[in-house]
Amino acid sequence: MTSSPAKKWAVLLTSVVLSAASVAPAFAQSGGSAPAGDQATAATAANPAAASKAAAKAQRKAARKQARAKKNAELKQLESNGYNPSRNDPNYPTDLQNAQKKAAAGAAASQ
Repeated sequence: MTSSPAKKWAVLLTSVVLSAASVAPAFAQSGGSAPAGDQATAATAANPAAASKAAAKAQRKAARKQARAKKNAELKQLESNGYNPSRNDPNYPTDLQNAQKKAAAGAAASQ
């Protein structure tokens, strides 16, 4: 009973992965007793590139949150003017356009 070279490589690779996985938790433990939040703050303070990366990520998150709020407000306004997105309507574009016209007219009247 002989095994193919591919099976031998698969067994070898599996054994290497399993042995590395069993050793990895020992390396993942931190030496200090500081909370994780303090370690993250210390890491960003020590590395200005990480700090700017974190600031850019926070800025993108804020922009996404603002865009989502704007979209939800617009959808709520259209729904209050007669648009129903969940309805399977053959007059879909007309209903949406009518709701947009009503919303525009309401916005112009309030100014």
